[in-house]
Amino acid sequence: MAAQLLMSVKDAAVIYGDKTIFEGLSFNIHQGSKISLVGKNGAGKSTLMNIITGAKELDAGERWQEQSITIGYLKQDIIPIEGQSVFDFIFEEIPDGEKELHAYKVDVVAAALQLTVTDKMTMLSGGQIRRAGLARALVEEPDILLLDEPTNHLDLEAIEWLEGYLKNYRGTILVVSHDRTFLSNVTNKVFWLDRNNLRVSPNGFADFEEWSTLLLEQEERELKNRKSVVAQEVEWANRGVKARRKRNVRRVEQMKEMRDQLKLDESAFRRVVSKVDLPEPKDAEASSKIVAEFYNVHKKFTDEHGVEKNILEQFNMRIVRGDRIGLLGKNGSGKTTFLKMLIGEMTPDSGRVKRRKELEFSYFDQKRSDLDPEQTLHKILVPSGGDYIDVMGKQRHVCAYLKDFFFDPSETYRQVKTLSGGQKNRLMLAKILANPKTCLILDEPTNDLDMDTLDMLEEVLVNYKGTLIVVSHDRDFLDQTVTKIMAFEGNAQVEGHVGGYSDYLATKKAIPKKEKMPSTKKNKTKGTEKSIAPSAQKLSYKHHRELQQLPDKIEALEADIAEMNKKLSDGEFYKHDPDDFHTVTQRHGRVTERLKQAEERWLELEEMRLSTL
Repeated sequence: MAAQLLMSVKDAAVIYGDKTIFEGLSFNIHQGSKISLVGKNGAGKSTLMNIITGAKELDAGERWQEQSITIGYLKQDIIPIEGQSVFDFIFEEIPDGEKELHAYKVDVVAAALQLTVTDKMTMLSGGQIRRAGLARALVEEPDILLLDEPTNHLDLEAIEWLEGYLKNYRGTILVVSHDRTFLSNVTNKVFWLDRNNLRVSPNGFADFEEWSTLLLEQEERELKNRKSVVAQEVEWANRGVKARRKRNVRRVEQMKEMRDQLKLDESAFRRVVSKVDLPEPKDAEASSKIVAEFYNVHKKFTDEHGVEKNILEQFNMRIVRGDRIGLLGKNGSGKTTFLKMLIGEMTPDSGRVKRRKELEFSYFDQKRSDLDPEQTLHKILVPSGGDYIDVMGKQRHVCAYLKDFFFDPSETYRQVKTLSGGQKNRLMLAKILANPKTCLILDEPTNDLDMDTLDMLEEVLVNYKGTLIVVSHDRDFLDQTVTKIMAFEGNAQVEGHVGGYSDYLATKKAIPKKEKMPSTKKNKTKGTEKSIAPSAQKLSYKHHRELQQLPDKIEALEADIAEMNKKLSDGEFYKHDPDDFHTVTQRHGRVTERLKQAEERWLELEEMRLSTL
């Protein structure tokens, strides 16, 4: 039995000014459909959603919907109201007579999305506001639920909960998301917006790549056939046949129309199948193999209620050149703290973080704090002026480079504050990827990105030769870009796994809960490990004693080197006492080597201790 038809749009046209967004648009939405809406940036996804809600009137065509059906829409932008609680916000659109029926859902949904219903909306972060909007949409349970990037600002546990919720959702959903795994797990149909047309796949997003590739291959064959026909017509016209002059004039006109339309269609096709062609990133420096080391690091914070929370405890880790590490974990589990200590913006409560002195970081901050809202795109990319930007050793015109990141050249002098969240992310990526440093840190880079930008980013990162650290909850993105996972499990527990997200998940599922040991408080620095509570008792007494003494020895050597550095930095030192200058210089080299050996020995013993557990 066919599913009930809830909405139908036929031969619709939508025009903004002199720009046609849709012409001849037709689609049906049935009860129980789980639809993935995909398309390039600017293809009209938001416009289509507004057509469905009725917020956008058609310039031509018909829109029909079943009487009494309800439509809910999770939008990107939510403006909090002063004094309104999360609970009141979620219940705002529920009729008074139905609130009692829905009340029980609020606690369930809010808890799953890590919201406190008594909090005030104006006190929430941007990510929490988005989650409150999602909670509201789910609690209302409309017949048609429209979701715009619902996984943004959710951790993996919340994303997996949302997947389960939507699979069992009684109504119809239509979702826009950059998260391929999420779309594959949830949807059973695809609406593909392609060059002002809507193509419909009867299967879910899991089959989208194969299906869309077949359509494009068929289109390519048709264009080749048309090109052959046009070539024949051009050849005929060039022969200059005189007979039946009027018919021939019309035929020449038709040939020109065919040729012009073919050029337009070929150009549009190339834009669909084209890939961004950025230069291959330069090799990372081949000097020191060690990028950074964490020695017995402790870090804790005190929350607003005065409760101390351990973020890292007895944490040890070595990052080497070429590592590709993905960071997972709930919000507040320690990922950002780890990154800030790595780049030197935060210090541990105890323990030490050592970084290679000449190490340079490129840091993609999800808050986009490096973007001045008053500056233009041109000024952000070329702060010193001019029209050319150095892209990994090659000079590129700033307009051409912006096109690589799906900006129109006419937008070059737009101010940052006028950009959408996705556009700001693309601008940040354009700035960072022009010349990525030897260590590239990306904190939630996939939020608000469309799939074309995501494909481009994955390709750049696959070719990146430096050290890569990525914070992301996009499972497919992690599988494509990293080879190690650091999972921040909360309560200062960190687990290390070799592979991408799929490998991490397989490992987690393979270990029954009762057999799982506490995660690393002292984390091994190489490979994948079962994360277990450390105990140094299994080392020999001699090694155990040496391990205990090494931190003090390292600290004394570092203090000695610092004192010598102070002397050597004096420009008059050599002039006043050249003999002492040579003595200090030679001793500096010897002590530096002893420090290096002590650090290597400490890590060797620490790994030996962990390997015996």
